[in-house]
Amino acid sequence: MSVTSPLSELSLAALRAGLSDGRFSSRALTEHFLARIQSHDAALNSFITVTPEQALAAADAADARLAAGERGPLLGIPYAHKDIFCTAGIRTTCASNMLGEWVAPYDATVHQRLMAAGAVLLGKTNMDEFAMGSSNENSAFGAVKNPWDVTAVPGGSSGGSGAAVAARLVPMATGTDTGGSIRQPAAYCGITGIKPTYGRVSRFGMIAYASSLDQGGAMAASAEDCAALLAAMAGHDPRDSTSSTAAVPDYSAALQQPLAGLRVGVPKQWFAEGLDATVAARIEAAIVELEALGMTRVEIDLPDAELALAAYYLIAPAEASSNLSRFDGVRFGYRCAAPRDLNDLYERSRSEGFGAEVQRRILIGTYALSAGYYDAFYGRAQRARRQIAQHFAAALTHCDVIAGPVAPTPAFDLGAHRQDPTTMLLEDIYTIPVNLAGLPAMSVPVGFSGERPVGMQLIGAAFTEDRLLAVAHQYQQRTEFHRQVPAAFREGV
Repeated sequence: MSVTSPLSELSLAALRAGLSDGRFSSRALTEHFLARIQSHDAALNSFITVTPEQALAAADAADARLAAGERGPLLGIPYAHKDIFCTAGIRTTCASNMLGEWVAPYDATVHQRLMAAGAVLLGKTNMDEFAMGSSNENSAFGAVKNPWDVTAVPGGSSGGSGAAVAARLVPMATGTDTGGSIRQPAAYCGITGIKPTYGRVSRFGMIAYASSLDQGGAMAASAEDCAALLAAMAGHDPRDSTSSTAAVPDYSAALQQPLAGLRVGVPKQWFAEGLDATVAARIEAAIVELEALGMTRVEIDLPDAELALAAYYLIAPAEASSNLSRFDGVRFGYRCAAPRDLNDLYERSRSEGFGAEVQRRILIGTYALSAGYYDAFYGRAQRARRQIAQHFAAALTHCDVIAGPVAPTPAFDLGAHRQDPTTMLLEDIYTIPVNLAGLPAMSVPVGFSGERPVGMQLIGAAFTEDRLLAVAHQYQQRTEFHRQVPAAFREGV
């Protein structure tokens, strides 16, 4: 991106250069993005909490570090958190009435690392309640709108982060992905998003939905920008027992690694009935570009998409049922008024505090874990999960990267699936298998269907985020889709 581009459309590298040579300060940059949020977010509802005072103080601290000669990939650059990461002194809601005004007494590890890197938090973004949803309509704070078409959903559950980045209200944002919640909103909003390998990013202070599936990740305009953000987030954390000790590579340095000779696997089952024809065409064109980069296309077999959907919607609700049992009106969170007795306290606090989708998943999960049904449902789903992981492992012996759709269609209309939960679940059919296998995956913008963006999913073997980012980056060097900004949110509009 040229340095003559509008400030909100500069890449992180260009912002970093501008801060380093003094063309603008972190305070000026922060004020610019805060003004954009003030001007534009009423149309999107992408933020739950905006933190101007804390942001300007952090920007001033970053400017002092810059003046002392310090340099860093994120030093002085604004960002937003999905409102699922705990932030001391700033409310963390999970978009739920259950935590509507709760202020965490500690910071998530991801937040600590970004603060140490000198990034400037502008606020917390809207999401599906407790990360349960595929449209960002399940929020106690109202639905988020898609910047490309405000009658469409932005995807979920990290829809607030996706919409804020797409509208260039913030250069980068965190997200979390349990069954596609980074990749799907990235695809629907026309930005880049990466879910790393399970265990790559600490879950400490990231409020749990399904502990064996949840993973934090990065959302930004480009793979290059995601590489810088993910590098700051990733790494072992002794406070998270599932955190990997595997060394974190220099993602930015790896962006130009050679692609010639790599094999791109195309799952034949993912390009069959159910996939929108325009989505298929855009992904096909993107795979042709990968071939032009020297990659070789191979057909692979991944037969488990429908099985994965069934397994996920037993495993994830079961874990949610356990994780959300702590929200009972006694220890913390929402408490009903004037309870008659303890049972009434529990019942009304949870029924009033949780939204309909969260209640639905808790009930499913509790049933799946109940006596007499555990082996028939939860145990069987875990065996299916093992089979899915084995099929991915087999497929990845025949290729180096898997390419396919993120979702069956472009972003759908607001309200289109609210009365049909089964259809809503099918939006995650291509993303859920990756979480069950614990693999890294990302979404890369590859064009449009009408006015609505289309994303391509890239999947790799465990801890090969550097390769996925390199493939995405070199594809983006040949295309312009990731640079495009919705007309209503361009500077000067």
